[in-house]
Amino acid sequence: MTKEKKQEFTLRISQANKTGLIVILYDMTLAFLEEAGEAFDLGQMQNYKDGIKKAENCLDELVASLDLEYEIALTLHSLYYFYKRQLASARVQEKKELMEPVVKMIKELKQSYEQVASLDTSAPLMENAQTVYAGLTYGKGSLNVDLADQSTNRGFRI
Repeated sequence: MTKEKKQEFTLRISQANKTGLIVILYDMTLAFLEEAGEAFDLGQMQNYKDGIKKAENCLDELVASLDLEYEIALTLHSLYYFYKRQLASARVQEKKELMEPVVKMIKELKQSYEQVASLDTSAPLMENAQTVYAGLTYGKGSLNVDLADQSTNRGFRI
């Protein structure tokens, strides 16, 4: 994953509420699977396996986030473990086509969570995080980022 992509995920995580974090985990899973697919196409099998392993770690976090008191959580639990088994097979057998159905299903599930996240108005989980404002200013096509409250105590509270 590129440094810029890591920074983007870090920023999103610092600003997200509970539902937003789930969407971010889906995005991270898809990013790792995309990287794995690109590595496979280039014949870089170790990078392919590493990308799938990182996606499996994201699925572990999704499993850990489930509240199993609800019936939907049990269904999601089964789905996540199905995804993990498929990805493990793709990794061990070194067959990219085994991970493609997982990518498709995760994209569909992510869309559902994005709809739920748009309705979630709860506060971000991280308190006292640095505020970031971004916008196009002063120049054609240049992006300037302004970090607000740089002098205040920025210790994170979760």
